[in-house]
Amino acid sequence: MQTPRIEERNSTVTGPANVPVKQQGVALSILLPVRNEGINLRIMVKLLKAVVEVPHELLVVYDFPEDDSIPVVRAMQSEYANLHLVHNQGGRGVVNAIRAGVDAAVGDYVLIFAADEVGPLLAIEDMLALMGEGCDLVSCSRYAHGGRRLGGSVVGGALSRLANRLFHRLAGCVLSDATTGIKLFRRSMFSALNLEVTFEIAMKAQLAGWKLGEVPVISIDRLYGGESTFCLGPWTGEYLRWFLWGCKRLRRVPPSERPVVRVRAASAFPGTGKGE
Repeated sequence: MQTPRIEERNSTVTGPANVPVKQQGVALSILLPVRNEGINLRIMVKLLKAVVEVPHELLVVYDFPEDDSIPVVRAMQSEYANLHLVHNQGGRGVVNAIRAGVDAAVGDYVLIFAADEVGPLLAIEDMLALMGEGCDLVSCSRYAHGGRRLGGSVVGGALSRLANRLFHRLAGCVLSDATTGIKLFRRSMFSALNLEVTFEIAMKAQLAGWKLGEVPVISIDRLYGGESTFCLGPWTGEYLRWFLWGCKRLRRVPPSERPVVRVRAASAFPGTGKGE
């Protein structure tokens, strides 16, 4: 696999005065896979700076040089020293963008985030808290513990709800929202999953024995604009494929032996308490 190209740098992402970021104690690498998300990035970068308190870097991963996200990032880099562009050269698509981002990342934890969603910003603190309590993967949930999904494609939303219900109740996935793209994990463990699509992270992590956590979110899809990658035919095929994969492998484990998911909902949902 080709090494991802970090825009305007050689082999290391650098911060102020060309000091390698790793030496600055970066705890968290936030990956933002984009496709013409320039209008969203102007807002999201500012929001992430305000919300994330741990030392972190922002890696905007793009597929093609015409992406309108690129000039926006370059214009903001003088103000945000931790903001970097990463060119995904492994093939178009979210999975290859994630691989390229993880390869370029230096943080101990990696957060896959979306440039067009503001709701999950409130979950980051709780996600990091669960990692600090020993979780290896923390996933957001739109369908349990008070989480909700608002906006976006009606068909896509219905398919997502149905797929997650099937994954959870029939395939044996212990997480309530396997298909969400908002996930936090340990960078050192990522390569063991050998991903093909993003939502298999939940099932493969469970099969590998990772300690799992979940935080509810209110997801507001495509609040400002940008370009959705949802396609009914291909996505339905992938959902079916991984549902069958889960049925074949995850259901072999008796329910009593499946991992218990830690849940934390304090920051976004004050009435629910610190955890479940």
